Amino acid sequence: MSEITYLEAIRQAMWDEMERDERVVLLGEDVGLYGGAFKVTAGFLEKFGSERIIDTPISEEGFTGVAIGAAFNGLRPIVEFQFIDFIANAFNMVTNFAAKSRYRWGAGVPIVMRGPTGGGVRAGPFHSQNPEMHFVHTPGIKVVVPATVADAFGLMKSAIRRRGKHIVLITYGAMLYTALEAAEVLAGESIELEVIDLRSLVPLDKECILEAVGRINKVILLHEDTRTGGMAGEIAAIIVEEAFDDLDGPIRRVTAPDTPVPSAASLEDAFIPQVEDVVSAARELFGY
Repeated sequence: MSEITYLEAIRQAMWDEMERDERVVLLGEDVGLYGGAFKVTAGFLEKFGSERIIDTPISEEGFTGVAIGAAFNGLRPIVEFQFIDFIANAFNMVTNFAAKSRYRWGAGVPIVMRGPTGGGVRAGPFHSQNPEMHFVHTPGIKVVVPATVADAFGLMKSAIRRRGKHIVLITYGAMLYTALEAAEVLAGESIELEVIDLRSLVPLDKECILEAVGRINKVILLHEDTRTGGMAGEIAAIIVEEAFDDLDGPIRRVTAPDTPVPSAASLEDAFIPQVEDVVSAARELFGY
């Protein structure tokens, strides 16, 4: 089987679903003629036509509302945000309308909203955010953050676990690779990490987290999102509430600071959690 990239996996998954189900439509800025900001949808317009591949105006609130209405009428829309930061413009539609629709009158909203998230591409504070917690905090929305090509293709394989015995490191998204690299460094110091890739934040695999904490007793929580109100705080609360007696030391959070994402490369590197930050947290847990 040939190797494919993360973007190609997303592309293939959407292509397959559009071939399988005529109700699936795609809408967003530049998804048609231009082929998407990252060329994920190149060739879709030619294959599926302009009634299913819809280039929209620059109005995230507008086309998200259109997608919700289309879902009410039996379609299965995919909404693409060029950068996930722009979902802020559709916040009301997502959190006050789509998320609450089933609760209010029993009408579900089967739409998929996707977009690239996080820093590292030197795109500055308006194209590099991690806004997942706004939506994790909203009942009625499922939030997934695939880190691997297989998970990006369909979230069909089990979460990645690296069996260790000294520290359990819980993470998601792009930070999985930082975690795995840190695990390699620490292995040379005879510190073994078990890395858990959550993949899904809502629903959260609480049983997996608690089982690992029960075995390993030392915990690092890692994410690229900013610290205050981040997913690490929620996971820490779950561990303290349900597995406090299993802990052998404080829970360490390794996160971005509570600032916007900087534009300068050196500052962005300082903002995004790095391998050395994880290694330092692990050493602290062992009293180094």
